[in-house]
Amino acid sequence: MNRTRWIFIGILVVVFLIVGVSLAVNMLTGGSGDGTAELTLDRPEAITVRVITALPIAQWVSDSAKAFNASSPMLDGVPIEVEIMAMDGLTALGQWDANKFGALEADVRPEDLTAEQQAALDDFPTVWIPDSRYLVELANASYKERLGRDVFLTDGEYRARPVAISLFTWGIYDSRARVLSDKFGTITWASIHDAAIAKGGWPELGGDPSWGYFKLVVPNPNKNVGGLAAMIAAAGEYYGRTDIGVGDLTDPQFQSWLNELMGSVTDFSSASSQTAEDFALFGYSVGDGGQLLESDLLQNMQGILTRWDDPLMLYYPQYVTWFDFPFTVWVGPETSALEKNAALEFQRFLLDEAQQKDALAHGLRPANPNVAVDATDDSLFVKWGDQGVEFVVPRADAMRSPDREVLLSLLRWFELNVTN
Repeated sequence: MNRTRWIFIGILVVVFLIVGVSLAVNMLTGGSGDGTAELTLDRPEAITVRVITALPIAQWVSDSAKAFNASSPMLDGVPIEVEIMAMDGLTALGQWDANKFGALEADVRPEDLTAEQQAALDDFPTVWIPDSRYLVELANASYKERLGRDVFLTDGEYRARPVAISLFTWGIYDSRARVLSDKFGTITWASIHDAAIAKGGWPELGGDPSWGYFKLVVPNPNKNVGGLAAMIAAAGEYYGRTDIGVGDLTDPQFQSWLNELMGSVTDFSSASSQTAEDFALFGYSVGDGGQLLESDLLQNMQGILTRWDDPLMLYYPQYVTWFDFPFTVWVGPETSALEKNAALEFQRFLLDEAQQKDALAHGLRPANPNVAVDATDDSLFVKWGDQGVEFVVPRADAMRSPDREVLLSLLRWFELNVTN
């Protein structure tokens, strides 16, 4: 046997000795050699996934969370529990911007915290499901500027993914809609504006004198992100395009037009965050019609028909504002890898066909392409088909997402011109 072969055999013996000693040490210390023993020692008794969810889908997500929890879900042998907190998207964005949830600074690690500081992270949100993707982008941009990294992702397994869809559409009492259609031909922001400024009220438009003046229904932007969405859609139609900038909002002619339009809203101050519910409860005293989220209108359609003789009809606008309700996982160190992966388990549950079909009963359009809006008998799209529901939205002029400056400018205009 030559010298080279002896050297090779010697190397193998040394390797086997090192591996053997390593295994013996791990057995004595309870380890496994691959780090899994350490993970087992640190494994919690339960994984809590905390979800902040937008108001329009809060009931569906809450019902789904109850069903998910009842199925005794597990991840790596650890039970998963999902907790839901409903919050308007604009309110949640403000909480993220102000860091009210307590995200750590860029140079701070969870293991360096005191026990009290670590306990404060127990309530940190694992998931945010806002009304629209642009809210996620705005929040992420704010944190990236402060921390130098993304906290919400647009790609990879933790990327933001829509779990349901809805859009803004006109909901108008049938008697009023017939008069408006006879007068203007179609229901648009322009025709609604002209109805709003009619000095002679409904008689001038061809309606019943007892109706008084036209009253618009729009969510309060300070309580419901839908209020801003409606005004941005109005601006889109006014300018005839889908992208709106700060310069458009500060144009004096547009501001005058918008002020006349919003002046026909009965009372923003007394409106709740659930505008469609107010519409169903109080009827004409709230308004004659307005642009609201389709799912909210469908959910409250039964209450409207039960309380009022006049049915509500839906009309789809040319410039469509979509809410895509993205399931967004926080990827910072404030939440553990187990919590993030448990969140994905709940995401998969929401996107499963069974839960997507259940979303139909809440007036939500499925994000799962395998589920049609008429997939179940209790689909609100089927139930209220005679009220003007469109299974397939016939227009493609989708409003582009506003940036932070547009939102702040519109809110400031609202505070100065409408709430005062």
